[in-house]
Parts: sequence; structure tokens; C-alpha cells
Amino acid sequence: MVGLNIYPGSFPDEVVPCSDMAGEIIAVGDEAGRQWKKGDRVCANFAADHIAGDITPEIQKTAHGGAIHGVLTQYKAFSPHSLVAIPDHLSFEEASTLPCAALTAYNALMGPVPLKGGDTIVVLGTGGVSIHGLQIALASGAKVIVTSSSDEKLQIATNLGAHHVVNYKTTPNWHEEILKLTGGRGADHILEVGGPDSLEKSLKAVRMAGWVHAIGVIGGGTPTEVMMPTIQKACFIRGIQIGSIAQFKDMNRLLSLHPEVTRPVIDKVFPFEEALRAYEYLESQAHVGKVVIKVA
Repeated sequence: MVGLNIYPGSFPDEVVPCSDMAGEIIAVGDEAGRQWKKGDRVCANFAADHIAGDITPEIQKTAHGGAIHGVLTQYKAFSPHSLVAIPDHLSFEEASTLPCAALTAYNALMGPVPLKGGDTIVVLGTGGVSIHGLQIALASGAKVIVTSSSDEKLQIATNLGAHHVVNYKTTPNWHEEILKLTGGRGADHILEVGGPDSLEKSLKAVRMAGWVHAIGVIGGGTPTEVMMPTIQKACFIRGIQIGSIAQFKDMNRLLSLHPEVTRPVIDKVFPFEEALRAYEYLESQAHVGKVVIKVA
């Protein structure tokens, strides 16, 4: 959305894009030397100053690729407190998917009321946040239902461990299928990445006092009525703005404990020189999981 100039907010002139990175430290300053050393493998948090707790307007002003210049560059200086060590079992490409997509899913599912074993999670789509959400939920013992308009993508989700899949193109009233699959109870958590087009049905599919995590608006559409459905379900709609460094570290421990279930799914890797092609491919929504740009 930043690349299309449709994301709200103010940005630096000719902003360097991208918010997710993984790389190797090649030099350290005096302050950083107490925490990091040359050769360490690290990710930078999406918002450099989001150390822990709730997000604030001041923290929002430190978002890479938005309020401050992003990470699509060969070299970049970071504040030492904004970095997180990469789990040993992940490659740089795999780790580069963590700061935004994975942490967003983790924050949603492990927020004020964390998911627990046996909960039902509905994941809309098969993009980066959705696939990480599927994997984190499985690693936590939850039952996962995935929706998509593509049977091919749903097969990939099934191969990754999804318990049920629903094609929302052939099943337009997919919320009814969610209710059927949960015995009428509804889902405990829904990762809502579609926006107005799907929010109305997410509110019908969530259980009483369940959670709808508002993450994206890739489906477009016009605003839907939320007051009465929310009151009738006594449910929660929670906006997600990525996550903190403390949550990042917690998430990495989960990923390291369940490396096979949570290994990031990368659809394609583009060289740095073909960054525009990577953006075009991402915009096509043909991918499953993440699209990565690799700096040689």
C-alpha cells in the first residue's frame, strides 16, 4: 500500500520501501558492542522503538518503510535495541519473513486472550500473515480453518496442516460453513485480512465473546455495519499494528521449539535488481506465503 501511495500517513521524500529484513552485522558502535558483535545474524523490528507494551503515536513514527526509511537497501544502520537475533535453524531468506507477517500473526493470536489448545482459528487467505498464522496456531495446538478462492492454494494449506479449508468463491456464504464446522459455536479467533468485503461474514463466523483481529484490507469493499453485530456477539474487534520486540523474542522461542511446523513458506525469491518485479508479483496475489527480495 505504501508503494501504491494509498497508505495513510506522512512519509519521507522518496522513502526507501520495505519493513522486513534479515541480515548480518558488519560493524558495531560503542553502544551496540555491549549487545551485538560483528557477524551476528539479526532481524530489525518493524517499528524500531516498539520495545514492549502497547503501541503509541511516538512508536508509530519509527515504522520502517513508512514513517522512516525502510530496509530495501544493501547497508543500513540500526539502533541496537531494535534488533532481534535470528533463530539458528532459519536462513536469512526465511528470517526476513518474520518482522511483519509472522509477528503480526503472533500478536493477533497471542494477544490479550491468547489462543489455547483446542481453539478454532479461521485464517482468511494464504498470504504471508495468513500462512504464518496457520503455522503458529498449529504449533499451539489449535484447529485451523483456511479460506481462499483458489483450490490450488487451499491444497497447499492442507499440506501445511490445515484441518479444514473453504473456497469462498464456490461457497460465498463461507461463514455458514465455519459455523457448521464448529458445531454452531463459531471461531475463537479470526485473522481478518480482507477488510470491509469480509468483515461482515467474519462477525457472523466468530463465536460469542470471540476475537476478530483486523489486520488488512486487501479485499477492498465498502464499510460494513459493525456496531450491532459486535454487540449481539459480545465479541472483540482488535486492530493489529505488527508487534513489539518483546513479542518478537517470545515468538522466536515458539518457532525454535516447533521448527518443522513453523518453517516460513517462501513463494519466490527475487534478486535485488528485480525488486520492481517482486512488487508486481506481490500485487498479483498469485503467491502463497511470502515474497522475498535478496540482496547479493
